[in-house]
Amino acid sequence: MAGNCTIETCGEIFAPTARQASSNYGVGTDGRVGLYVNESDRSWCSSNSENDNRAVTIEVANDENKEPWHVSDKALAALIELCADICKRNNIKKLLWQNDKKLVGQVDKQNMTVHRWFAAKSCPGDYLYNKHGYISDEVNKRLGTSSATTPTVTSPTVTTSYLVKVTASVLNVRAQPTTDSKVTTTVKNGEVYTIIGEPTGTGAKNWGKLKSGAGWISLDFTQRV
Repeated sequence: MAGNCTIETCGEIFAPTARQASSNYGVGTDGRVGLYVNESDRSWCSSNSENDNRAVTIEVANDENKEPWHVSDKALAALIELCADICKRNNIKKLLWQNDKKLVGQVDKQNMTVHRWFAAKSCPGDYLYNKHGYISDEVNKRLGTSSATTPTVTSPTVTTSYLVKVTASVLNVRAQPTTDSKVTTTVKNGEVYTIIGEPTGTGAKNWGKLKSGAGWISLDFTQRV
């Protein structure tokens, strides 16, 4: 939401037709859920009519009014339960997240999308964006299906080492190059790290292995220096 709106306030913001903005659902910091547009109808949410016409869209309140646009634990828990309920009622067997904009529309490979892929916006903010792998995993537990396939990592493809600067406010370092892997530590915006390798194996994409040995970071949230 880019703000700590209640579900009532969010609905009031969406109500004027001249605003041309809405979502199917809203989740408040207190964990309450509001329905604004029926799932069978298109919301005006992601700056992309094709995406809006196939997606169930959700706005989540932020309890921090700046990047990484943090959301409360209650809001995150409610979001997971809401997504699981949506999947069950719409016969969606599994939530799939590959962190890959190129897979938009290929719902057999990835059926989660984010606003930033369709407009020059930070939505849903780095905090929630970095939680998408966790969200899909938790939803799939409730659906009784396994999480997305973890990349099979052999020896990293050793490249000429290079430096990257972190562009996300906070970026998780993971034991393996996948959002489902264990978080070993975090790195912060502006910090510079040496990458010594990139993964091989099915499903492995755009990850870098830290020289420190702490693990892997997503290179989507870095820039070379």
